[in-house]
Amino acid sequence: MEEKNQENQNQEQELDLNQLMKVRREKLARLQEEGKDPFTITKFNTTHNSKQIKDNYEQLEEKTVTIAGRIMAKRIMGKASFCHIQDGEGKIQSYVSINDLGEESYKQFKEDDIGDIIGITGFVFKTKTGEISIHAKEVTLLSKSLRPLPEKFHGLKDMDLRYRQRYVDLIVNPEVKDTFLKRTAIIKEIRNILDEKGYMEVETPILNTIAGGASARPFITHHNTLDMDMYLRIANELYLKRLIVGGFEKVYEMGRMFRNEGMDIKHNPEFTNIELYAAYQDYHDMMDITEEIISRVAQKVLGTTKITYQGTEIDLTPSWKRISMIDAIKEVTGVDFNNIETDEEAKKVANELNVELDELKLTRGEIISQVFEAKVEDTLVQPTFIYDYPVEVSPLTKKKPSDPRLTERFEVFIGGREYGNAYSELNDPIDQYERFKKQVEAREAGDEEANMMDDDFVTALEYGMPPTGGLGIGVDRLIMLLTDSASIRDILLFPTMKPLGDH
Repeated sequence: MEEKNQENQNQEQELDLNQLMKVRREKLARLQEEGKDPFTITKFNTTHNSKQIKDNYEQLEEKTVTIAGRIMAKRIMGKASFCHIQDGEGKIQSYVSINDLGEESYKQFKEDDIGDIIGITGFVFKTKTGEISIHAKEVTLLSKSLRPLPEKFHGLKDMDLRYRQRYVDLIVNPEVKDTFLKRTAIIKEIRNILDEKGYMEVETPILNTIAGGASARPFITHHNTLDMDMYLRIANELYLKRLIVGGFEKVYEMGRMFRNEGMDIKHNPEFTNIELYAAYQDYHDMMDITEEIISRVAQKVLGTTKITYQGTEIDLTPSWKRISMIDAIKEVTGVDFNNIETDEEAKKVANELNVELDELKLTRGEIISQVFEAKVEDTLVQPTFIYDYPVEVSPLTKKKPSDPRLTERFEVFIGGREYGNAYSELNDPIDQYERFKKQVEAREAGDEEANMMDDDFVTALEYGMPPTGGLGIGVDRLIMLLTDSASIRDILLFPTMKPLGDH
């Protein structure tokens, strides 16, 4: 019965919407018949926006201004009316009367609908209640809204619809705009920091013949002219390291990556990532720059390094905790993998810890990584560098001289999530080739995320790559953190969505 009532309500709402749209189209048709088609207007010159007027009231009082924006509210009171219009910087009220506009123009204004875009020329004043407003002398209809905005008091609350129709979300939920203004500021500040440090921004291919640089399942497309399958990049690492071979000593690229994997609050098939590489540096240097980038961006954009994410207080102020993966596991579980030598021993310990293991990944190193993910990750609330990863899960990383079972790699965790991944980059072409071979074997055994063989990258290393530090930061996750957003969809203007009607 409840489902039936909801169905009837939806049908009534659809009927109302269709009727409202019909009325608006009829209004447009009348305007067009009268030679007043708003869609023929190609330009409208403004002098100010709403924020400028409010911020500079003393200088602008009684001065003539011209603004443009969308009607968000109207109050008709006979021969005088008030409306609120919303532009790119906020809302402002306007007083509109028949005495100022004349009978014909005022009649047209009364016909204008919520959602229509208008231009207003008039002088700045304050109402009796003290609200900064514009006393309209001229109103111009610039665009007709043929579809009504969501109902005033309920707004656009359906999250799925908000993601699908971000344009409406931005209109009726103006606080959403602040998230995307912060997104732009965060990206800009990351670039400023790296530019200041002498890194050169470069561009590398998005279409690749080999999906390399990360362990992930790629998207496959087809190049018609070459009649060959290609992959959307899952990382830009291998191209950037080729540039280090070529003699550029500090490079970075920020851009879209594509991974054909599951979707959840932390993952979208396309996402923004930044990778940077510096010759003659190692993973300790990459820890330093990671800490600096994230703390400086927070200070610049938010004005503080002490933030709250989903109710949890997090302090991004340097210096952050640094601990090896094996020691972190020992801290949480009491198990010391330094004392565990064989795959069988490692598997036994994992079973005792109730860690569900991937049957394709049962070496000691792979088990260490899985135990860490299951038992430790969620506990890393304050910023923490976890370093010295097993070689089996780090195919592009230089081995640790004191223990060749480990690599000079770290990941940084905040709030139980990983935000960055960095290496002392592997520059031994013989070792790299052997590790690629093992990845290929894993791929042939069924691991679709294993690396492919990249012969050209090995060739590049054979020419000689200096000792190099490399770092990748998940930009979208960082933006989630700094905007207190629960889902990655909240910080993507147009997240990937299944088309309506698909089941």
